Amino acid sequence: MNMGLLTGKTAIITGASKGIGKGIAETFAKQGANVAFTYLSSVEKGQALEEELKQYGTSVKGYRSDASKMEDAEALVAQVIEDLGGVDIVVNNAGITKDMLLMRMTEEDFNRVIEVNLNSVFNMTKAVQRTFLKQRSGSIVNISSVVGVKGNAGQANYSASKAGIIGFTKSVALELGSRNIRCNAIAPGFIETEMTAVLDEKTVQQWRDGIPLKRGGSPEDVANACLFLASDMSGYITGQVMNVCGGMLT
Repeated sequence: MNMGLLTGKTAIITGASKGIGKGIAETFAKQGANVAFTYLSSVEKGQALEEELKQYGTSVKGYRSDASKMEDAEALVAQVIEDLGGVDIVVNNAGITKDMLLMRMTEEDFNRVIEVNLNSVFNMTKAVQRTFLKQRSGSIVNISSVVGVKGNAGQANYSASKAGIIGFTKSVALELGSRNIRCNAIAPGFIETEMTAVLDEKTVQQWRDGIPLKRGGSPEDVANACLFLASDMSGYITGQVMNVCGGMLT
C-alpha cells in the first residue's frame, strides 16, 4: 500500500474515461485514494481504466452514470458510499464542447453544453452535500476553463458553462466553509488530449507558440493541481480559481 497524499480517502471523479479526467483518476489512485469514476459514452475505455487503476492497490470502481441528470447523481453517490464506504472528495470534470459561431448555434447546442457542463456540477454537489455536512469535511474540485475566465470566439456556450462553474464554486465555498467543506475550481488552458488531437498540427503549434511556457499542458499537469486542492495540503484554500495554463492567462 503506497502512502500518498490521499491515503484513506475516497474520491468521485466524473467523466474519467479519457483526457483530463483519466489523468486525475490515475494520479489519485497513485496517491492512495479509493477511486470511483464515471463514464458515459466510452464504455470500453471506462472498463479498461478500472482494470488499469487496480494496480495501485486501492479500491477502484467505474460507474456508467450521467451527472447532468439529478437522479443519476444521487444514485451514484449512494452507490459509491455503499461500495467504497464513504466519500471525501468530488471532482466535477465531465464536460463536452459544441463549438460554433453564435450565428449558427441552436438553442439545443447551447442548452446541452450548459446541461452537461454546469448542471452536472450542481447535481453532484447537491448529491454529496448531506454526506459532507454530516462528516464536517469534504473537498470539491470543479474543472472550469480559462475560456470561462476570459471568453473565446466560437465558444459562447462552453465559456458560459465554465464561467457559471466559477460563480457556483465561490458561492458553495462561502456557504459551506463553516462546516469545513472546501470548494475550488481549476481553469485549464490548452491541454493536449483526445479532444485536441482532432485539430490540425499547424493550429496546435500556433497555440503552443502563444503560451509563455511554449507547450500545451498534459492531463498530469491538471491532475497535480487537482491533487493539491483535493488533499489536506490546501486545507486553508477555498473559493479559489487556479489557472493551469502555462502562463496563457495572467
